[in-house]
Amino acid sequence: MASPEGQNLVDRISSCTSDVFPPHPFRALEETPFEQVRAVIFGQDPYHTPGKACGLAFSVPAGEKLPPSLKNIFKVMAASNEIRRTRGDLSDWAAAGVLLLNTILTVEAGKPLAHAGWGWETLTDRLVAQLSSGRNGLVFFLWGKPAQRLRPMIDERRHLVLASSHPSPLSATRGDDAFMKSDCFHKANAWLEARGEAPIDWMGAAQHPVLF
Repeated sequence: MASPEGQNLVDRISSCTSDVFPPHPFRALEETPFEQVRAVIFGQDPYHTPGKACGLAFSVPAGEKLPPSLKNIFKVMAASNEIRRTRGDLSDWAAAGVLLLNTILTVEAGKPLAHAGWGWETLTDRLVAQLSSGRNGLVFFLWGKPAQRLRPMIDERRHLVLASSHPSPLSATRGDDAFMKSDCFHKANAWLEARGEAPIDWMGAAQHPVLF
């Protein structure tokens, strides 16, 4: 952020006349430090509705209604767990080593992708490259074309890449790589266990799932 590009980004955000979300753009990096990352889930930019964006991709604050994409994420989890998660606060994933990283870290109220091309992509691209080169055995979830743009930056000899369409209702069931058929959470844990590592607890210790 001390670079000229970073300073320009800070200045542009400071000059916004609309509300900017989330209040803590770097929360994902703070809650899941570099050495603790086990998996990375990429979002595009934060929710642009007041009260939804919390600094973790796809996550919403406790008590908030589940957005459509998050509902589909939980449906895919339920397909292999036979239970459905109901809590949209994904801070337990962050604590478990899942980096919930939007590639654009801020947005303006009611203006999706308002800060696209402002400089956040430079930062997040470098974060991906550093995770790829500096760590081993990570799982990268690439949902949708914007996330799949990052694939060339990931060394697939060292990491697992799980690519599919985006969980949005507009694309979740489309194509040969449909998200709803991806079984991505089961595949991630199977790969980790095959490496002798503990699986990720996607349900969360504090979660009380319901049968359906």
